[in-house]
Amino acid sequence: MDSVDEPTTPFGTFTAQTSKLQRQYQALLDQSTPHVFYRWVGTGVALFLFFLRVFVAQGWYIVAYALGIYLLNLFLAFLQPKFDPSNEALDNDMEDGAAGSLPTKQDEEFRPFIRRLPEFKFWHSATRAVAISFFCSWFEIFNVPVFWPVLVMYWFMLFILTMRKQIQHMIKYRYVPFTMGKARYNKNSN
Repeated sequence: MDSVDEPTTPFGTFTAQTSKLQRQYQALLDQSTPHVFYRWVGTGVALFLFFLRVFVAQGWYIVAYALGIYLLNLFLAFLQPKFDPSNEALDNDMEDGAAGSLPTKQDEEFRPFIRRLPEFKFWHSATRAVAISFFCSWFEIFNVPVFWPVLVMYWFMLFILTMRKQIQHMIKYRYVPFTMGKARYNKNSN
């Protein structure tokens, strides 16, 4: 007698195997969640291996440039608040008192900093991008001949300009996206 769980068609078998692999992958991600330092070290090692591959092979500069732009975009999303205080709708609500920024006085309500892109999603997307870039660096079709110093200078210009704009935004709306250096208070302070 056939079990209900057994797929009877090739498509059903493929779907069952895909589902099983997705569950195993998700379980691996769930297990890695609390290990922030080791996750980022692994991503850093993978990024180093990719850049070593590009340096040794003397090619795939477009792939490296695309990875750099994507990682810069992820980093900016990581630094930005989920609810941007510079939106015009929020500005109008702030004038009415319906919405507000971070508290500046002791009697104001505390509103925590919520990132637009959480750390885990940032890490996951960055790691996937590095893996895809490393994979692409083994195919000659992605080795487009370009003058790489121009790409490097353009990337640094983009980085400097976007970070300058982001820092000005952080100063204007008084938020700090990092927890290092912030005061921590104990619950039992008398």
